[in-house]
Amino acid sequence: MDYKDYYKVLGVSKTASQDEIKKAFRKLAMKYHPDKNAGDKTAEAKFKEVNEANEVIGDAEKRRKYDELGSNWNAYQQGGNTGGGFDWGKYQKQYGQQQYGGQGGQSYSTNFGDFGGSFGGGGGGFSDFFEAFFGGAGFGGAKQRSGGRKQQQLKGEDMQAELPIRLEDAFNGAETIFEVGGQKIKLKIKKGAYDGQTLKLAGKGYPGHNNGPNGDLLLTLKVQKHPLYNRIDDDLYMDLPLDIFTAVLGGKLDVTTLKGKIKITIPPETSNGKTLRLGGLGMPKYGKDSQHGDLFVKIDLQTPKDLTPEEKKLFEQLRDLRKK
Repeated sequence: MDYKDYYKVLGVSKTASQDEIKKAFRKLAMKYHPDKNAGDKTAEAKFKEVNEANEVIGDAEKRRKYDELGSNWNAYQQGGNTGGGFDWGKYQKQYGQQQYGGQGGQSYSTNFGDFGGSFGGGGGGFSDFFEAFFGGAGFGGAKQRSGGRKQQQLKGEDMQAELPIRLEDAFNGAETIFEVGGQKIKLKIKKGAYDGQTLKLAGKGYPGHNNGPNGDLLLTLKVQKHPLYNRIDDDLYMDLPLDIFTAVLGGKLDVTTLKGKIKITIPPETSNGKTLRLGGLGMPKYGKDSQHGDLFVKIDLQTPKDLTPEEKKLFEQLRDLRKK
């Protein structure tokens, strides 16, 4: 009978923590889950193998005994199944006979040199190795053997998806209905939501196994590019076209913000590329609706085109005046 390396089956080191073993088991169990691999015999066998490994090293006490067993396995094999100097009778008495009490306080004698017979051959999908040491006559005890093993409930695998939203939705907040994994989900988007933000929707992932809870939906928001604004953190940036006359003389100008149109004052002799800060007109801070970032308006000076002869003459006169 071959030794089963349960650490190798789960892809973890022998020094792995119980939490690391649990995570590795859940990942592999969901990967080879029969519901995901219908008719795939290889996946079915792998699923049984990782489940068996978890039955042993996923339990701290069984793991301790398994590690002790493994440290003496080579001696057992080299001794022709007689122990090679190791007292397997004592090992058997400790882990085997104490599980099977006979009548009148006597114990059933079991020969560890032959792992067939009374130990069975991997009933319930478990290997001979498991049945010999951890099954009905092993660490699990007669109760497991006679009553059958209860399959472990597994939480469903988490599902991942992306949801595109408008910048206006992130600014004002919104409710949306979308479909993922065959289910319609209603979601409230909070003010200040941002690109790349991941929302965890509990129980909206893949179904669990053996009545285990559903996994979660990890939904990543993708804020679509806006034609006017560029967002950096909670601040907004935009270019503002400005005619040369208002730039030189100053004046009032309409600016479109996410709160609506407002009028701003352009100072005289405003140069191209100058940036004006409009406080509190940026994005709401996530979770703090009353606080906003700023809107930064960059002046984009527009040169007049299709000048009439008279307009050109006036510009020439202005140029000549500037030379004096």
